[in-house]
Amino acid sequence: MPTLGCGSHSARIVDRDGATITDAHVLTRVEWTRVLDDTSSATVTIRPDGGCCRLLDRVRTWRHNLQIYRNDDFVWEGPIILPDWSGDEVSIQAVDVLGWLDRRVPHESIHFTRRDLTEIAAWLIEDGFTPDDPGHDVQIIGRSRILGDREYVKDIEQTGDHLRRLAETGIDYTAVGRRILILPEDHCERVGRLTDADFPDGLTVSEDGTAIGTRWIVEGRDGVMGIDGGKDAYYGLLEQYVEESSILDEPSALAAARSRRRGSLPAPVFISSQEATLSPEASIDLASLVPGWCVDVTSTRTCRTISQSMKINGVKVTEDASGETVAVHLAPAGV
Repeated sequence: MPTLGCGSHSARIVDRDGATITDAHVLTRVEWTRVLDDTSSATVTIRPDGGCCRLLDRVRTWRHNLQIYRNDDFVWEGPIILPDWSGDEVSIQAVDVLGWLDRRVPHESIHFTRRDLTEIAAWLIEDGFTPDDPGHDVQIIGRSRILGDREYVKDIEQTGDHLRRLAETGIDYTAVGRRILILPEDHCERVGRLTDADFPDGLTVSEDGTAIGTRWIVEGRDGVMGIDGGKDAYYGLLEQYVEESSILDEPSALAAARSRRRGSLPAPVFISSQEATLSPEASIDLASLVPGWCVDVTSTRTCRTISQSMKINGVKVTEDASGETVAVHLAPAGV
């Protein structure tokens, strides 16, 4: 059984044409993340040595990419959005490949009728990258089995915003390197099992009462409505309304309402990402810690006992002078 282990990081800055600008020889801090249904980020702090300073002077936003390796394994890549040059250090901030979609708009108008939401997501991504592709791959892990109507208009709104709104109605997505994974919201492939021993700093378990809803009303465009749920035998009646202007048909609105209710009932129990630092001895490898996959968690250390499948919502890896930490954000699987 693989274990998480301890990592040592290296970084490289590359041009969009693939040429290496420079290797970061001396890193004083590295932080990179993986997130669900959004764009992840990374930051490295470099102490230049020799000719590295001259090469770092050439770094330009959106032209150059940051690549990060852990124990020589490629773990993260994306365009640089904020370099900071100070007296003896250079800090480089970057976003993953999905960040490009926040700088793209639909390039043609299209109307989808009863199409699986994963196919619509794939179209948004491919359309966003078609005019100028920095390098990406799309992998559909499984169909959502939710058929819906959607309409997108040329040059209206950012593609990244369209994709985030679509993810609120029955799909998930995440980026791993240059791969963009699209998966059904109820995907829960298990990649490991964690217990209290795997969280040496302890856990903070929280129940989010602000998210709960026993009856959800989703309003789409032109008065389209989807309603799911009602009075719950345990909680009573807790109603929530949300507007999703991208939804054009009642089946999609109903699917969105059902998705919202499934994710909010019972009240979601979260494990805080800031507290859920994993032990290097945890029986799980970093490559399998992908948002959208699940781990079985059993914890009896707090007064709130947990023994359930939890979905990986985010991963944060940090290395500095004190060593490496790997933290996970876990939320109810909803299945």
